[in-house]
Amino acid sequence: MSKVYGYARVSTADQHLDSQLQALKQAGAEEIYKDKATGKNSNRKGLQDLLRVLQGGDTVIITKMDRIARNVKEGIALIDELNEQGIKLNVLNMGMFDNSPTSRLIRNILLSVADWEREMILERQREGIAVAKANGKYKTKPKKYTDKNPSLLHALELFADRANNKKTIKEICQITKVTRSSLYSIAKERGIL
Repeated sequence: MSKVYGYARVSTADQHLDSQLQALKQAGAEEIYKDKATGKNSNRKGLQDLLRVLQGGDTVIITKMDRIARNVKEGIALIDELNEQGIKLNVLNMGMFDNSPTSRLIRNILLSVADWEREMILERQREGIAVAKANGKYKTKPKKYTDKNPSLLHALELFADRANNKKTIKEICQITKVTRSSLYSIAKERGIL
């Protein structure tokens, strides 16, 4: 028996899914998968979980095309994969994508626009940074861990002496409050890794 699934996505953890979830429920989604992750990467947990349960005859509902993909190549591949399996994609502000020639044309146009929009945002961001740098107003995030940071120095000592102290990376990070990624990065820079 075919089923209607919903998929909701926002790009960052501080954004909310509420309006998408409500719209998907009103459109008939029986089960909703969700992600808080960028759309340029199709390897998102919620999306992958959804793809595993889909079967021919099912329908996936999304509120807008850019919720499922913002990258043209991956978006087209994903929609084609769904259509080839007999799965329909219902985009609430566009209509049903069912592998007809018209739906394929609209899909390509919409994903191209989403990709272009993302590139324009990045271009404006780069231009803004260049102007701010030229005016001396651009400041990068200050380094959290400097050579004088006692926590970092302690973490590096423990890291370098793991053979003797038998501490795991997790334990070292808990003791010193230095993040795992920073510890690895700085240890690599210093040739300890």
